[in-house]
Amino acid sequence: MLELRPNCEMCDLDLPPDAENARICTYECTFCADCVAAHLHNVCPNCGGGFAPRPIRPAGAHRKGTGLGNHPASTKRRTMHHPPDAATALSTKLRDVPPKDR
Repeated sequence: MLELRPNCEMCDLDLPPDAENARICTYECTFCADCVAAHLHNVCPNCGGGFAPRPIRPAGAHRKGTGLGNHPASTKRRTMHHPPDAATALSTKLRDVPPKDR
């Protein structure tokens, strides 16, 4: 089950379950679209992978056992695993390498 994290791990912006500006990497690290574009340059500071828009989990249960009521978003706020200068160094190193080639 995809963990819907509540905030950007860089700037701490709230990213509710229906946020269209939430981005995730393959490890579900979560950042806002502004941080991914302006600071991270599509490089996850934790794993070096790329980002994709986070899917929006339907609020209602359109099928039995689905929806936010059955699988609520996480409330545990997260921060980056690495200091900002390390994130910048990794981003600089990998930003011109396509995610599939990293």
